[in-house]
Amino acid sequence: MRQMAAPSGRPPRPGSRTGSAAKGRNPAESAARPAHFVRPRSYAAIDLGTNNCRLLIARPQDGELVVIDAFSRIVRLGEGLHGSGRISDAAMDRTVAALSICADKLRRRHVSLSRAVATEACRRASNGAELAERVRRETGIALDIISAAEEARLAVLGCHNLMEPGEGPALIFDIGGGSTELMHVDVSDHDVKIHDWISVPWGVVSLTEHAPLPDDSLAGRQAAYAHMREVTRTAFAAFAGRAEQFAGQELRLLGTSGTVTTLASVFLNLPRYDRRAVDGLVVPADAMRGISRRLADASIADRAEIACIGRERADLVVAGCAILESIIDLWPAARVGVADRGIREGILRTLAMQGRDVPVTRREYRK
Repeated sequence: MRQMAAPSGRPPRPGSRTGSAAKGRNPAESAARPAHFVRPRSYAAIDLGTNNCRLLIARPQDGELVVIDAFSRIVRLGEGLHGSGRISDAAMDRTVAALSICADKLRRRHVSLSRAVATEACRRASNGAELAERVRRETGIALDIISAAEEARLAVLGCHNLMEPGEGPALIFDIGGGSTELMHVDVSDHDVKIHDWISVPWGVVSLTEHAPLPDDSLAGRQAAYAHMREVTRTAFAAFAGRAEQFAGQELRLLGTSGTVTTLASVFLNLPRYDRRAVDGLVVPADAMRGISRRLADASIADRAEIACIGRERADLVVAGCAILESIIDLWPAARVGVADRGIREGILRTLAMQGRDVPVTRREYRK
């Protein structure tokens, strides 16, 4: 006796066929049914810096990686680190809270491959490994405390395709919260080679804490700025000596950091930050110097009133200006390229290559 299928407990759908009738289904009808859904591969990159925690999630689409989710929060991980040598409990709490949001996004976006890196603050702090362990325990994110060399490599990978075209020597710089990297590079087509580089332990947070304002008078602000300029000039001295061989050539300069994107926003007089307007912009170097000195002379309250600076950046932007001016001193290019991309995009590109997908292109240099 032929056995029948166990009942499902639900009545047949109108027009449905069972048994031998189902076996006689038209092959063309079967072919028209939707194929099994395959979720597109997705990648994620987390950059935990001295000041910010940033996340990008992207997936391949039409020959490039398209960003499908992002997150950024100022956590001030390196607050007080210059004096204490440790990451404070409050900074740890802020960072873990931000990374918990990142972890939730990774789960909801079904990320296939990801990498989370931490830079200068965790390299320098005596309890950097303790933070990494707490992050792993509470969020599941494996935080990789990378070397300065790896930080420079990822920054270059992430933004080199915005370098202004030309044959002259090219420099990419990354002004971070706790360090600044300078990379003399050779850019050809979609490839890049680092010829020379330096990392110095001065970023917007560490330099601000090293050279505090004696008072918020104009004379006090100018004295603090002059001190910042001297500190960074000294730190860059060895690299500046090697850069002298390029004197008289048409130099190219590209920056990736909150400093250059903020100054570019001020240059454009944007009412609010707009990545599409800033990423790939080229600004005259003299204009960058002028904005830097204007901000250095302004009071903290006045800087806080400027759109795209606000209260969160008002106290740190001046240190970034001092570092930027010192970079233009040693690499006197006529223009400064601006990149709102860097380490995260470098990570995504690396992950995409591991997954045998396309590299991150997004948008290249624009005129």
